[in-house]
Amino acid sequence: MLNFLVLCTGNSARSILLEHILTHDSGGRIQAYSAGSQPTGRVHPQSLTLLAERGYDTNGARSKSWDEFGVDGAPEMDAVITVCGSAADETCPIWPGAPVRAHWGVEDPAKAAQPEWATAFETAYAALNARAEALFALPFETYPRAELQAALIKIGERTDAQ
Repeated sequence: MLNFLVLCTGNSARSILLEHILTHDSGGRIQAYSAGSQPTGRVHPQSLTLLAERGYDTNGARSKSWDEFGVDGAPEMDAVITVCGSAADETCPIWPGAPVRAHWGVEDPAKAAQPEWATAFETAYAALNARAEALFALPFETYPRAELQAALIKIGERTDAQ
């Protein structure tokens, strides 16, 4: 099983969604974690609603700082995926160190007005899920580091997932 860390700025929406998709839909191949460079301190309520509607267990879901994964005793990451969108005003965290890195940018559904939450979160979920499904179709756990990174980057460049 590989450890993946999913990063975004606030760790309330996109990274929470992908953490659940990767952990629960990978058939035990991935243990995913999520964090943010500037966590909001709460998981967006629509993230929890969407995940619950799709049957994910959200107990323990929380917005947290990436600092938790840089201390002694933290799980060692095999890959780090950033999910920040392409908006000019959005800062995307950078993870130092040895894990392979890729960017799977998705616009932030948490920025949507409340009447648009369901649509915005469904759009983000669909894009992230499409990328995760593309990863699950590969024998990624057998890949050398360079091949895993290339596969993750290629998946992140998919235009059909946005």
